[in-house]
Amino acid sequence: MKKFIAMLFTLFISMTLSADVLKMEGEVDGYKVNLYTKKSLIVGNNEFFVKIKKGDKLIKDAKVKAKFFMPEMPGMPYMEYKSKAKLQDDGSYKMLINFSMGGTWQYKLKFKTSDDEVHKLKASVTL
Repeated sequence: MKKFIAMLFTLFISMTLSADVLKMEGEVDGYKVNLYTKKSLIVGNNEFFVKIKKGDKLIKDAKVKAKFFMPEMPGMPYMEYKSKAKLQDDGSYKMLINFSMGGTWQYKLKFKTSDDEVHKLKASVTL
């Protein structure tokens, strides 16, 4: 139930965003996840950053990856972009995502912690 509420909260935030800098928060399995950009989203390459905390502790040993996708629609094929994030000096994880067109992109963010547990969040962003 907590996962469901966290996903709904994240989805609500993503639907209310405009083309400004992206800032999203979610919570899964006791981890607080922040997904953000430093620039507005554009068609083309975008840098995404993820910070993961458990309590007040910043998690720096996770393996983070994401898949952004747009479902197939009439006259358009399914589109997706996958990326593995790399740990930065400030404790955030950075990944590059290429949006091939404007519109609403769904995403699934996964991170694997040192205890070999895989945690998942999903929501959407709109360009």
